[in-house]
Amino acid sequence: MKTRIVLFLILSLVGVLIASSGGPSTYEYDIAKLEENENLTSDPAFDKMMDVLTHQRCMNCHPTDNIPKQGDDSHPHYFDMARGEENMGFQATQCTTCHQSENNEYSGVPGAPHWSLAPAPMGWQGLNRIEIAERLLSKETNGGKTHEELIAHMTRDELVLWAWEPGVDADGKERTPPPVSKEEFAKAVKDWFKDGAIIPSK
Repeated sequence: MKTRIVLFLILSLVGVLIASSGGPSTYEYDIAKLEENENLTSDPAFDKMMDVLTHQRCMNCHPTDNIPKQGDDSHPHYFDMARGEENMGFQATQCTTCHQSENNEYSGVPGAPHWSLAPAPMGWQGLNRIEIAERLLSKETNGGKTHEELIAHMTRDELVLWAWEPGVDADGKERTPPPVSKEEFAKAVKDWFKDGAIIPSK
């Protein structure tokens, strides 16, 4: 009888200790939240803006190897396409040979006005968010743009805005838009520049 009582007390104590420690589920939850937020800074506008700029809809046209990318998996452009002259491919196979001013819903070829790669100095592929921001703000790598011109480019340029209306691919599957709405992105861009376009410390 005494043995049963002692055993019951031991098991009860173990249960209390497990409960007071939060249990494995709490620990796993905390780790998951930490991993989820590890790339976030203390500037919500910067984070929201970068959620878009690092999305494949933008990154596919900002390569660092002069090869445009395609699809949600960012595979190299078919037909051995490359930057070529003036960021628009080669004489016989310019970007605008296939990419017109709007999406072709029948062939799945995306389109928007002045379709082309971003200039080579604005290659972002493989860079982290801080490095992208540094290139974005430097006139040596942003085409000599002022803050006002950058805001206009990112919030009003039809090629940039195409990201939110990317159409369907050759299989008729809808392309994935950025994880932030067009309106939220525009506000984040304007807020970040209004607050001084401060790049978070590394």
